[in-house]
Amino acid sequence: MALTANLPIQDSAAGLLQANSTDVDEHCASLGRWRLSYDQISAGAFRGSFTQLSLPRLEVFCEITSQQVRQYGQLGADSFGIGLPWHGDGELSFNGTGASGARVLASIDAEIDMCTPKAFELRGVVASTVLIAELAAWLDIELPRTAWHRLQVIEMAEAPVARLRAHLAAIQATITTAPATFNDPAARQALEDALLVEIMDMLPTARPSDPGRSAAARKRTVDRARELMHGRGDRSLSLLEVCKAVGASPRKLGYCFQEVLGTSPMHYWRAMRLNRVRRDLKGAGGNETSVYDVAVLHGFWHFSQFSLDYKRHFGELPSQTLRRARCAA
Repeated sequence: MALTANLPIQDSAAGLLQANSTDVDEHCASLGRWRLSYDQISAGAFRGSFTQLSLPRLEVFCEITSQQVRQYGQLGADSFGIGLPWHGDGELSFNGTGASGARVLASIDAEIDMCTPKAFELRGVVASTVLIAELAAWLDIELPRTAWHRLQVIEMAEAPVARLRAHLAAIQATITTAPATFNDPAARQALEDALLVEIMDMLPTARPSDPGRSAAARKRTVDRARELMHGRGDRSLSLLEVCKAVGASPRKLGYCFQEVLGTSPMHYWRAMRLNRVRRDLKGAGGNETSVYDVAVLHGFWHFSQFSLDYKRHFGELPSQTLRRARCAA
């Protein structure tokens, strides 16, 4: 990370990690073993924080991101995760389905790909799939197989979800006011047992949230369009070419993107390309690559407009990003 102030801080309480960041890539670097990548979709200065409490067999996390972000990748091999949307300036965009109330995000060895709104906070628990499977077998509980190998919005009984929310709220309050509490092995074990009880109480009530046929069709259209947008060909396709390839008019594609991702195709695509430019500039180091060369590589032909868009999106000119990378090198 570029700034010492943004480095993860290992708290005096055992197994407590807290990190703050001003760059979406720095934020990703603070996520530990999670193999996730983030792209900043909305324009503006990024602020992120990540807190993780490691218990003997569980990891409890709280993540806050200030801008709309696309998150994709994996929590890691052999990972079972439950996430509860906490706050957000808008709804979580996931397969055209929102996650609120008694809905939670459940992931068992799954690929993650979702768009979170501005000022978003997500809290949850990550465990080993082996541990969850063993407990489920011991307690004669059937796991929600619809969540296996995919991220799934799942509806569960309100009571256990509410109790899990109360536990997560109490954990964050304790981290803020009395983090040394978690130095006590007995307290850590008691907390882990309480969390596992609620998780195992939730699972038998789990049922997948059905987005309906139209939502599923919209997601297929958006997935195909994004696949083309993220392709690594010799040149970037135009939006018209993407529409033609997926068999949708610009208006229809715009409707699909708004429903599934909460943004327009043009805004999404420009944001993705700006993120690629930023990463290339940060990785340029001491070579002779110019801002212009990188911009053109990612399909930006109007250089002055590109510079304005870049500054609006990240809060600095592309030349400043490159200069900082060369100084670091």
